[in-house]
Amino acid sequence: MALKADVAIVGAGPAGLFAALELAEKSRLKILVVEQGKPPRQRSCPEQLYKGCAKCSPCNVLSGVGGAGTLSSGRLNLRPDIGGNLYPLVGEEEAWKLVEYVDSVFLRYGSPRKLYNPHGPEVEELERKAAAAGVKFIPIPQREIGTDNAPRVIQNFMEDLERKGVRFLLQRKVEGLGKGELTLNGGEKLYAKYILVAPGRSGHSWLAEEARKLGIPTRHEPIDIGVRVEVPAIIMEPVARISRDPKFHIYTEKYDDFVRTFCVNHRGFVCLEVYEEDGMVGVNGHSMESVQSQNTNFAFLVRMGLTEPLEDTTAYGQMIARQVTRLGGGKPIVQRLGDLIRGRRSTWDRVEKGNVEPTLKTVTPGDIAMALPHRIVTDIIEGLEKLDKVIPGVASPSTLLYAPEVKFSANRIYTNKDLETPVEGLFVAGDGAGLSRGIVTAAATGIIAARGILKKEGLPA
Repeated sequence: MALKADVAIVGAGPAGLFAALELAEKSRLKILVVEQGKPPRQRSCPEQLYKGCAKCSPCNVLSGVGGAGTLSSGRLNLRPDIGGNLYPLVGEEEAWKLVEYVDSVFLRYGSPRKLYNPHGPEVEELERKAAAAGVKFIPIPQREIGTDNAPRVIQNFMEDLERKGVRFLLQRKVEGLGKGELTLNGGEKLYAKYILVAPGRSGHSWLAEEARKLGIPTRHEPIDIGVRVEVPAIIMEPVARISRDPKFHIYTEKYDDFVRTFCVNHRGFVCLEVYEEDGMVGVNGHSMESVQSQNTNFAFLVRMGLTEPLEDTTAYGQMIARQVTRLGGGKPIVQRLGDLIRGRRSTWDRVEKGNVEPTLKTVTPGDIAMALPHRIVTDIIEGLEKLDKVIPGVASPSTLLYAPEVKFSANRIYTNKDLETPVEGLFVAGDGAGLSRGIVTAAATGIIAARGILKKEGLPA
């Protein structure tokens, strides 16, 4: 017997959860959320340490309801133009209202109330110091849920939605899209008047293929490729006191490429990111309140856009990640910055002689220059040398670089302002649709899509 709902939501990440909340609070529509992962209460690291040990991959354990980003560090960047850009969708005033609302909802469900809000003379001095080095510092109000707090927050969110009448169909995979219908694994059908597809970044390739089958236009977006940098926490302490997750934007000298810091985890851990279906591994990072390390890690990413004949940035990123995986013997590669600059591979002996003890051990010491394109390696070295003028010690010979860190960009699905596709009743939201690149903006696009559904129903949004 086929399943039926008024609204079927694919994916229970921030976009899906916030869309469900908006619909549940403003309508009597029957809402069914389909998620291929598990509920938050069933996900935890076996040793409760989240140290990237060989027994599991924390960034993959923490997937399912809530989304990988929320359940890794759960950092909320409270600006409409960070982690995507809401301004073109709703305008500046409404964009800020959405950000404030998303923050209030996370607080409602138990997010820590501490707000990191860079301001004052220290921020001005950091901006001045960065500008003098050819670097731009972007102050952002931030709230950090934390890896250890996130499952509880998401559990509260999910349980409240269930009390409001939202149903969850978990550990079920959507294999096909159609107008008013979904095909689940096993061939079961789900029929709905409205379908909102928000599969997260891990489902972007699937969504792009389904869009192609339905004749929905898409376009390739730039991809971010680079490394995760790990340094002693004491080096980052002066900046971390000013901003929890400092954002630095850099343009390199030789190629004039855009390089940025992303996902700074002060006293955090580097962890594995495994793409089993694609046969590749990568790295990520997270931080917690209850367990801390002596190091700080952050992604250092080069923005790459492609033109003909290869415009598919996802295929390009996968090709690089697979090459690194093969050279690392199925593991990420770690290298000291000093070894990379000197043109030699790192060994465990050389790593141990440095002053940074890696928080991720399931790696292979090697030569990143053998795995990443020369242009990206050049950008990384030049970018770190510029950043070292702002944060002395970041470009130390002992600094550890883990590769690959790839932030895949989803194909941007064509929609109207309400995020409805050319297929009537089919809406999209979040990272998987190329509409966002972070928790807060993903949640906001879920709200926008839900309001689009309410509008079609003639209900106030």
